[in-house]
Order: sequence, then structure tokens, then C-alpha cells
Amino acid sequence: MFIRRILFTVEPVSTPVSLHDSENAIRDIIDRPILRAAIKAGADILLTGDKDFTESSVVNPKIMTAAQFISHRE
Repeated sequence: MFIRRILFTVEPVSTPVSLHDSENAIRDIIDRPILRAAIKAGADILLTGDKDFTESSVVNPKIMTAAQFISHRE
């Protein structure tokens, strides 16, 4: 059921080759393409538990843990 629901709501986005300025705020260079793809997709929120994201200074998209997201929506 979960996979079926995801297939109707997820939009695959390729990772852009060119770098984005805000990537420098992410410590782990391996994580940077994830931010780049989120920016290209126009994501409002990036959900993650990865401290390289949550402890960064990135403001767009907003970086949130799942717990923060749930309490944000209530």
C-alpha cells in the first residue's frame, strides 16, 4: 500500500551537474547532490535525520527531522 501511494505522489528528479552556492553549508560532500536535487525540484522541506543537513545553515529548502515535521503540521 505504501509503495502504491508513493508512486502517485513522488516525482523523480535528476541531480543537476552544476553546483549550487548553498551546498557549501553541507559538511559531507557526498550529501551535497541531495540538496542540489531538492533545490532543483523546488522542495519546500527536506526531511532527514542526517546531522550534516540538520546542523547546516541551509534555509531553502527548510531542513527538518521527521519529528519536527510531524509537530510542525499539528
